[in-house]
Amino acid sequence: MIGRRGPRFLMAIAIAGLISVGGRAAAGDPGYKSSIERYVPPNVVLVNQDGARVRLQNLIESDKPVVLDFIYATCTTICPVLSAGFTSVQAKLGQDTRKVQLISISIDPEHDTPKIMKEYLKQFRAKPGWEFLTGSRADIDRVMRAFDSYIPDKMSHKQETFIRGRSPGRWVRIKGLIGSAELMSEIGKANQR
Repeated sequence: MIGRRGPRFLMAIAIAGLISVGGRAAAGDPGYKSSIERYVPPNVVLVNQDGARVRLQNLIESDKPVVLDFIYATCTTICPVLSAGFTSVQAKLGQDTRKVQLISISIDPEHDTPKIMKEYLKQFRAKPGWEFLTGSRADIDRVMRAFDSYIPDKMSHKQETFIRGRSPGRWVRIKGLIGSAELMSEIGKANQR
């Protein structure tokens, strides 16, 4: 169990969030804003859920779309909803989950160990193609700053998702919660740019 909440509680919150996002979209308000930005992520080595050292730029500079968010494992508000979105993307991809690189970066590296991150991904039924990364506080802060998403306290984190298509350095920044259908659409559009 992660924190004081079990996996069913986290999934219930995530499903409720996705339903509310879908309701806003049906009412004509997408509930999010997107913009095209240029980001240059730092060349840092982070640690994934399996304890392997991973160079962030190697994950990002692949030939496939990349979707990135900043979360932490004990979060019970925004993070489960963002993670449920990643779960939905993988479900829609079916057997092709490796065609889109999903990256969640911990904003609580003091707590989010590989063991905790692996348990978190298991609760969200993550498949290959979804990496949960942690590292030193200094490296995590460098990554957040590179995406203009730095927050000094995890409790004030933002509802943001970043999508990189084929153009190096060009990212779609999604502010707000986005439903899975809209997220798939944004991934497709980013890949065409």
